Amino acid sequence: MQTRHDNFTWAQRGRSVWMGGATRPDLCMVAGSGAWIQDAEGRNYLDFVGGWAVAALGHAPLAVSNAIAAQAATLLHCSPGFWNPTAVELAEHLANLTGYHKVFLGCTGAEANECAIKLARKRGSGKGAWKVVTTVDGFHGRTLATMAATGKPHWQTLFGPAMPGFVHIPFNDAAALELAMDDSVCAVMFEPVQGEGGVVPATAEFARAARGLCDRHDALLVADEVQTGLGRCGSILAHRELGIHADIATFAKGLGAGFPVSTCMTSTDLDVFEPGDQGGTHTYHPLGAAAGLAVLAEIERLDLCARSREAGSALECTLREIATRHALANLRGSGLLRAFDLPTPDAARLVEIAREEGLLLNAPRPATIRLMPPLVVTDSDIMEFGVRLERALGRL
Repeated sequence: MQTRHDNFTWAQRGRSVWMGGATRPDLCMVAGSGAWIQDAEGRNYLDFVGGWAVAALGHAPLAVSNAIAAQAATLLHCSPGFWNPTAVELAEHLANLTGYHKVFLGCTGAEANECAIKLARKRGSGKGAWKVVTTVDGFHGRTLATMAATGKPHWQTLFGPAMPGFVHIPFNDAAALELAMDDSVCAVMFEPVQGEGGVVPATAEFARAARGLCDRHDALLVADEVQTGLGRCGSILAHRELGIHADIATFAKGLGAGFPVSTCMTSTDLDVFEPGDQGGTHTYHPLGAAAGLAVLAEIERLDLCARSREAGSALECTLREIATRHALANLRGSGLLRAFDLPTPDAARLVEIAREEGLLLNAPRPATIRLMPPLVVTDSDIMEFGVRLERALGRL
């Protein structure tokens, strides 16, 4: 008998009213704790997707829920037309943490990246620089501008014509970047690790070439750290591990640990925005700021950058053991952003089988599995991951 909390019932109700969107399995998630999430029928799943790297502190982290509740009881919203202390404190904390001086607070990664594009274009407008160089297989968001920036070829015609001014080059190809650069380029934007592209790290050589070419052509270097930042790859800013300093950096996903908040950060001398240039109804939102402050405090208290490196190493060891028995290839990534390739293009099928085994995985490419567990994932969680993954691979 179907009950009010039956997975299938919720799925059918959702499909009847939802506009477009992703194809979803007949699952309705209702609760979670740590690296575990529970469906409407009470079944628990080990979550190594983490809401696409959002659940940095795990599901329903007490520090964040308490901060949001306290803020909601005091000031839910006041519009960005006024200062609010929580947003000011988060901006100050981000500036101190990263070394950037000026901070924009929004809701989504796409909004943060769009802010970066606007800033670069405004700065370049005086000298006719308006093009942004990005990379094939990069991912920057789902607004029209960030879709044009994203290196997915089929997106360029999806809602065409695509916004002009974006040039895509092969990732990690310094020679191609040099050919694309001229004085009409206002920015180069890339992810330190391409997430949707299959967890492909930028090389230090490419990063240094991008920095040098931007300096030569007076363009801005933008690090899209929406997925890679705040400990996901083992440090606050993953691009700094490549030996460079980006002019602009963006955070989102893990910054709110489940609540939508994002940021675009730059230096004082590059902040060319004037009042009214950049904003939005829910920018500098007190609730998002409260969540962000709680997350940053927990990252510091629990030393989650170090934990990400330690857990990432343990996860890699587990994968290497399994790889010898199941022909997994190209194990890669850093911290708790990891991936491996299957010998056949069956990643989507493995995701389905693993879900039946109570393990949530992500397949960004036909033969690639991406792993983004919470930064608070435990050693026992990683051991259980290995058990369930091996069962799923055996069935595949």
